[in-house]
Amino acid sequence: MLSYLLISIFLFATFSADTSVWISFFISNLLLFGMFWWHLYQEKEFSPFISVFLVFSFLFFILSPLLQVGELNLTNGVFITKLKYSQAAIVHTNVLVIIFNLTFAVAYLYFKKFRKLRVIPVYDQTKYKALPVLISIISIATVLVFIASFGFVQEEIRRHSGTPSSASIGMLLLWKKVLFMMPFAGIVLCFQYFEKRKKLPINIIIVALLFLILGAFLLWFKNPLTEKRNALGPIYICIIFLMAPRLLNSNVKMTLFMFFSMIIVFPLSAILTHVTATFEEILDRPRVLLDSFEGYGIGQVFNTLHYDAFINITATLDYVKYEGFSYGYQLLSGLLFFVPRSLWETKPTTTGKLVGEHLIEYHGFHYSNLSNPLVSEGYINFGIFGVVMMAIFLAITCIKLLSWFKSDDYLKKILALYFAIHLLFLLRGDFANGFSYYIGIFVGVYILTRFLQYIMEQMFLNQKSWKAKHKQRI
Repeated sequence: MLSYLLISIFLFATFSADTSVWISFFISNLLLFGMFWWHLYQEKEFSPFISVFLVFSFLFFILSPLLQVGELNLTNGVFITKLKYSQAAIVHTNVLVIIFNLTFAVAYLYFKKFRKLRVIPVYDQTKYKALPVLISIISIATVLVFIASFGFVQEEIRRHSGTPSSASIGMLLLWKKVLFMMPFAGIVLCFQYFEKRKKLPINIIIVALLFLILGAFLLWFKNPLTEKRNALGPIYICIIFLMAPRLLNSNVKMTLFMFFSMIIVFPLSAILTHVTATFEEILDRPRVLLDSFEGYGIGQVFNTLHYDAFINITATLDYVKYEGFSYGYQLLSGLLFFVPRSLWETKPTTTGKLVGEHLIEYHGFHYSNLSNPLVSEGYINFGIFGVVMMAIFLAITCIKLLSWFKSDDYLKKILALYFAIHLLFLLRGDFANGFSYYIGIFVGVYILTRFLQYIMEQMFLNQKSWKAKHKQRI
């Protein structure tokens, strides 16, 4: 708390802006400071969701915009998205952020009292015996995915980060968010099996070998050359948690870890995930990594499109002034992401792209693939009511997944932790990408695993039935 306080004092002491803008940021930060204090000192149970929520809010709604606004000429300044500075618009944005954070805090405390939301799923202990077989089936399926996707992965490794993939959006989602997560599911089940007290020595050896094989496949499918940071972070943080849960088993540890990651590790990782050179060029001339980051400091990184969340809320306000509210239409792009555009020609554009195109048309910007936080997703649909609605739904989701996180069912436990880390991406937006990516992960890790488990169980039942009939004939 002292560190948070010292950083805040430094930021606001050096922040030069209109009085109303300064006060609006100060009130927003004061609310966040109170939420930090409650989370670290008053909340009795470990809740990684709140840790991530608070770190996101500080970095994207306090630190980044303070640095961005502080560097502007307040008379005729423009942000990196070419949106002109407006005192009223910045204050309005801060009001929406305050409403969202306050509503989330109140809803979280209120709905935590509901027992139905707090029911902890229980793992069926009888399934332990079949885990080595299930892990083996997942491993075989992973090998088949590896063979089928070999060309696709090679293309992803060679492809420049700014070059669009030749695969369709649907195929990218199927490969990267669903099928490529199968080895991750197998690794989680390996940890589930190792938790069993009584294990056959031969099964221990088999599961250990499969764990190494699945780990190798996961590194092939999920690495900085084939994936972006928002996808890699949750996966490997989950594995760290499985291997050494004591490293991330309290609100203080999780908050500190996420704070350090977002301020230092996340900006520096841009060297690998956003370098414009190909893999072969990096091997031939490794210095290209340093050249790509030359002239950038940690502070300057916060004044880039990677930390544009706050300003894109302001841009959404500007869009609404021209086009009005969508009254739920924009939400359909996320909720019905699985419907191909070829079948639904009037399918709404994702909100980030919609606001980006608005900035191109009215402000002369050049890039449309922007983020759009849940705050502005709510606002563009239903105004202030939409902001409140988004905050309440998010609070209920976090409470439900908190019960999953406490479960002894490792798949549900890890999917809950994955969501907590993925919350950084979901909160930053836009909603369509954040929602569809997590649903894809859920299908790849949970639904596919349960489907394979169902097939395995049916095979066992058919085998027992066949043996019973065979004995009767004898």
